[in-house]
Amino acid sequence: MRSKKTLLMPGAYNPFVAMLVERAGFDGVYISGAGLANSLGLPDDGRLKREDFTYCAEFITKAVRLPVICDADTGLDMSEKDGIQQTVRAFIDCGLAGLHIEDQVFPKRCGHLQGKEVIGREEMQKKVRQFVTARDLRDPEFLIIARTDARGADNIEESRQLEECIERGKAYLDAGADIIFPESLRSYEEFREVRRRLEAPLLANMTEFGRSPYLTARQFEDLGYNLVIYPVSLFRFAAYQTRIALESIQANGNQQQLIDGMMTRDEINTLLLYKPE
Repeated sequence: MRSKKTLLMPGAYNPFVAMLVERAGFDGVYISGAGLANSLGLPDDGRLKREDFTYCAEFITKAVRLPVICDADTGLDMSEKDGIQQTVRAFIDCGLAGLHIEDQVFPKRCGHLQGKEVIGREEMQKKVRQFVTARDLRDPEFLIIARTDARGADNIEESRQLEECIERGKAYLDAGADIIFPESLRSYEEFREVRRRLEAPLLANMTEFGRSPYLTARQFEDLGYNLVIYPVSLFRFAAYQTRIALESIQANGNQQQLIDGMMTRDEINTLLLYKPE
């Protein structure tokens, strides 16, 4: 996982999609809390449990040879005794290469929506240290990524949000995080400022319909970002195409007009390494 190039990691919400990501030549797979929740018919509001993530992750990690990083929201099942240790253990045991946790108040919201708030800086530092300690006892190579939602948080004055984002990044790095994830940055200049002032590996989120501009992989490489995720892109594209297909079948009475846009049975079987008799 540790590389000087910018690694690109599309979000997969099931193993078949992860296999397509691998075949397309990407560097890794990302499991998004939003993508997984939406695929299960739920909003991205933190209601998924640890087992929901690990059930999906175990199938995905077995389906591909790529490293897989998984969202862990605000920590998952934090009210449980030894919840952090259980989350880290479960994520490592199902074959994941790393996880990220965020500093939002629970219940969380999508990082690009209004109405989110962040916990105290020191409280998140403590949480990061606990994740790092749990990781070190199990697998020192497992990545702990700390996300800050300070940019756009309602409980931080807007004029201070970018500065707070950067200061939190430094604090979480001091607490032992391997990578810093500044969420919901608003411009190329903000991405550049965070890179200039944070001596740390950085992750950028290229989600759609959010607050961040659509930067290219080349721009991120020039800026010096280490990871770029596309968390819900494939789910949203598939959702739209599914709606169009259903409308077409309803209007035409059959699926014949959709055939040219489908993967064939042979293509699917080839990807799955299946050779029927």
